Amino acid sequence: MKMLLFSDVHCDATAARRLVAAAERVDVVVGAGDFASARNGLGELTDTLRLIDRPIVLVAGNAETHDELTEAWQGHASAHVLHGSGCRIQGVSFWGVGGAIPVTPFGSWSFDLTEEEGAALLEPCPPGAVLVTHAPPFGLLDHGSRGISIGSRSILATIERCRPPLVVCGHVHACSGRTLTYQESIVINAGPRGVVHVLRSRSD
Repeated sequence: MKMLLFSDVHCDATAARRLVAAAERVDVVVGAGDFASARNGLGELTDTLRLIDRPIVLVAGNAETHDELTEAWQGHASAHVLHGSGCRIQGVSFWGVGGAIPVTPFGSWSFDLTEEEGAALLEPCPPGAVLVTHAPPFGLLDHGSRGISIGSRSILATIERCRPPLVVCGHVHACSGRTLTYQESIVINAGPRGVVHVLRSRSD
């Protein structure tokens, strides 16, 4: 399965148009949150992204809520907006959790979850599913501009428990576009430019 992964577009219409064009060359698109900017501009940005005619898996970032993202994609037959939920596309399972984990210092506009809230939404994740979260796992592609890890321990624990073949995240702009392997999982902090990834079965 050929996938286009992205995150943190933050109302950038030019980046959105590039992603729409790139989506024509893949099987599935995954958006790991922060389509809006501080809860503004989601509708306009979504109007562009809705031109994508591939199955698309989405989770909210902290710049929009899950409810806002669900409403924005209402009626798009190929969109799967996940939050403590999953879907199956072309035989591949996906599980998603949106929002920033742990709580950010950004205040009331930010859609944040505590580690305990995140763990409850991640607990039903099936083994081997592609994991899509806005926040990165703790210690992996989560070092901000000050060099401090700001990722989620509950996401890291889920990776260790469920062994996803692929983890797609965003949130920490300093790590955008970077990839690493942790145990058996490929972790990608996708970023607004988008990353094309070919998901292969572990038997390949």
